[in-house]
Amino acid sequence: MSTFWSLWISIITIITTVGVCWVLLSNRKVVVKEKPKDGEAPKTGHVYDGIEEYDNPLPGWWFNMFVGTVVFTIIYLVLYPGMGNFPGVLGWTSDGQWQEQEKKAEVRFEAVYATFDGLSIEELSVNPEAFKIGRRLFGNNCAVCHGSDGRGSYGFPNLTDDDWLYGGTPEAIEASITHGRSGMMPGWAAAIGEEGVNQVTEYLFKLGDSEHDAKLAEGGEKVFASFCVACHGVGGEGNQALGAPNLTDDIWLYGRSPELIKTTIRSGRQGLMPAQSEQLRESKIRLLTAYVYSLAHQ
Repeated sequence: MSTFWSLWISIITIITTVGVCWVLLSNRKVVVKEKPKDGEAPKTGHVYDGIEEYDNPLPGWWFNMFVGTVVFTIIYLVLYPGMGNFPGVLGWTSDGQWQEQEKKAEVRFEAVYATFDGLSIEELSVNPEAFKIGRRLFGNNCAVCHGSDGRGSYGFPNLTDDDWLYGGTPEAIEASITHGRSGMMPGWAAAIGEEGVNQVTEYLFKLGDSEHDAKLAEGGEKVFASFCVACHGVGGEGNQALGAPNLTDDIWLYGRSPELIKTTIRSGRQGLMPAQSEQLRESKIRLLTAYVYSLAHQ
């Protein structure tokens, strides 16, 4: 925080605290000096909707509670951060508290994770305790994109089938979780034109044994051979080393309608799965890998 804003916060805090004390003490009344002849309690003269305000002193216990809040404020601002850049006598920070709690949690659960050492991913995937921990890890770190059931959504892969962009082996899944994945398909509109987009679209339907325009598909085969084979292969079966999807089945990450396929060919697609190595330690990644592996092998 800059010096200006640090001073700004400090000054506003001090003015507010002093102002509260002034209002509290300047309006302090201990006893009623004069009482009306009729014996009723004195009134301030304030009337609202037929209700009059009595001019009685504030109860001592109530006044002392207000004083207590001011004293608490001063003590708090001395011990903890609250006055701009002043860190407080205790040097407390929320980040430091979080790190301390995380260290305690790691020590606490170290023994739990140690029970899974030496087990393979396949063995962990059928271990009830490992499954429970992996499911919680998935819910906290993966469900926001892949869904709570792992079935994915538009642009996010389904993890419960046997169609994997980068491979479904334990090693491949662990690598995806640890290091993340970055997929990119360039747009081809400038290279093949709108006619080429239409032709390739029909050819893809032909590869999937779906209804298609034979004439357009014939031209699309030639375009496909020139621009798409390098990644998707001659028969369109894809390439897991490159993250190029299989185009011969009915599993499409961005939809299989003609318009969606044309959009993909025309404009390209970009996908990013962030690496989890900085968020999760190795023992957690192994359990998460086992859980993801189990989703496709239930």
